[in-house]
Amino acid sequence: MKKLLGLLLVVVLYACSEDVSVNVKLTGPVFGTGFNIQYYSEENTNYQKEIDSLFNVVNQSLSTYIPSSDISRLNRNEMSEVDTHFQKVYKASKLIYRYTEGAFDPTIGNVVNAWNFGAEQNKFLTDSTTIDSLMQFVGFNRVGLKSNLIKKPDETYLEFNAIAKGYGIDAIAEFLESKGVTNYLVDIGGDLRVSGINLESNKGWTVGIDDPNFDGTQSYSKVLVLKDEAMATSGTYRKFKIDENGNRYAHIINTKTGYPTKTNNLSVSVIAPDCMTADGYATAFQAMGIEKVTEFLKSHQELKAYFIYEDEDNALQTLLLNGFPE
Repeated sequence: MKKLLGLLLVVVLYACSEDVSVNVKLTGPVFGTGFNIQYYSEENTNYQKEIDSLFNVVNQSLSTYIPSSDISRLNRNEMSEVDTHFQKVYKASKLIYRYTEGAFDPTIGNVVNAWNFGAEQNKFLTDSTTIDSLMQFVGFNRVGLKSNLIKKPDETYLEFNAIAKGYGIDAIAEFLESKGVTNYLVDIGGDLRVSGINLESNKGWTVGIDDPNFDGTQSYSKVLVLKDEAMATSGTYRKFKIDENGNRYAHIINTKTGYPTKTNNLSVSVIAPDCMTADGYATAFQAMGIEKVTEFLKSHQELKAYFIYEDEDNALQTLLLNGFPE
């Protein structure tokens, strides 16, 4: 009997040793930046091919940097039928547009291009005549979706670049979940979504928030542990322009005026249940400013925010809202 129990114990231990999850790590370029994907797989399955294919599909649907993409053709009024990826991003954008009272507006794209911050490289324009003429066609309320058909004025230019990266992250996360993966991190350019834990440390996923370094260097002074949530950051310290008079203009365009947002906010990070939501609100919060966001978050407990800003003495300050992790 003792020999039988010993044999059974050996068999059980052997079976358990074969059932060890392996941390699969994938990296590469995408969406004009890089991705870092980690997930635990008991079969050590590499999904690189499927993930690259999914990236291509999302790009072909939503990238204004690809002339043949659905959104580029839509902006040229060559088509009106859109796929499920486009529909999901449209619906999420419409909600954020309504909740933020237009601070987030995907129809600001032509104005973004005019300031030379978008996919179409124009000259650096600041004259009021140009901006006023383009602002006539800004307003996401003029764009509708019925079934899989988009209806918009011919002059309206759609751009989902402020939310599409977050959606791409969600698309990869949902793909991994469809394969039974429960512990993962999907990071694209610092925006990310995590699930479960990092089995190597036996705790949630440790991530960092970039310091607002104007010289282009990268460092982290804010490190936190996330589990089953997503985070996106919008900053004004890397993407800006300086005119002939030395004025600095951030890439966040005020959707009411058509001019770059003048703000002392250098960075805002948002934690949300999914990365598309976090990405969209991070952009909106940059335009709204700390006071409006503080009030806004009182009725949106599902969101957490972290601001890095300059005070009157140009010293860096931080603000955590809605229980953003210390």
